Amino acid sequence: MESFQQLQVYQLAEKISNEIWFIVKKWDEFTKDTMGKQIVRSADSVGANLAEGHGRYSCQDNQRFVKIALGFLKRNKTLVKT
Repeated sequence: MESFQQLQVYQLAEKISNEIWFIVKKWDEFTKDTMGKQIVRSADSVGANLAEGHGRYSCQDNQRFVKIALGFLKRNKTLVKT
């Protein structure tokens, strides 16, 4: 079984998360403290949940964590649109 780091979806989630960190770091303090923290946490949670789900012993557990990751991804999409 391959490691979660080899999954393309995990690699993409990490790349997006890193890019979001660099963008948010440039914002003023108020924006960083309000929207920035939410966006960064949500972006980091996508990869974290993919990694955790990959380490589970059942397909059903893995699917649950993938759904959670998808929820964080959708949340980020919503936060970025506002």
